[in-house]
Amino acid sequence: MALWIGGLATLGMVAAPSLFYVLEHRDPEAGRALAGLLFGQIFLRFQQMAWFLGGALLTILGMRAALGPRPRRLAIQVWLVTAMLAISLYAGLMLAPRIETLRADTPATLAALPDTDPRKVEFGRLHGLSNGLMGLTLLAGLAVFWIEARE
Repeated sequence: MALWIGGLATLGMVAAPSLFYVLEHRDPEAGRALAGLLFGQIFLRFQQMAWFLGGALLTILGMRAALGPRPRRLAIQVWLVTAMLAISLYAGLMLAPRIETLRADTPATLAALPDTDPRKVEFGRLHGLSNGLMGLTLLAGLAVFWIEARE
């Protein structure tokens, strides 16, 4: 759990802002697009790791219930981890490819498009949804930690 939520926090609060800051200042024209492509790849690889971690956590929680005294709030933890895994799968398998398709189908960079362009509007909506789901996953992970600490 620490790897999963720590990774999400690091991606959202350190990696993404740093990539965009450095690459945009290095090349104002193409830097934002390059930062987006690079972060997209980092995010996808992280999501793949998160899928493994989610499966491992569910296995560990199941083993804990079967082998030892069953924690009082185990069902809540299982539901939270399952929700986190479902969100992660949706973000990595559904949202990320749609965002990448928008990038690939746009001749110029998305940032260069007018704010009213449907592709830019859709990108903003998908990006916002992705960020919201990332935050929700982070909060669910913190809730699992809180429940575990109280046990």
